[in-house]
Amino acid sequence: MKRIEVLGMGCPKCEKLGENAKKAAEELGIDFELVKIKDINVITGYGVMMTPALAIDGMVKASGKVLSVDEIKEILK
Repeated sequence: MKRIEVLGMGCPKCEKLGENAKKAAEELGIDFELVKIKDINVITGYGVMMTPALAIDGMVKASGKVLSVDEIKEILK
């Protein structure tokens, strides 16, 4: 099971990234858990200075932008 984490305080961009990540994982048929991390101390603990950010299985894959569904699919493959 993949752990997909959306790091951000809940702004519209963070919500959109979460929606895109969920859609990408569903379209690929991946068994996943989507977690939204809003705690600033946890976010900075990942080394993220700009949100939203996307982490897969504990590794930050992107920060400071909303990835498209297709971009997230490439990361998840």
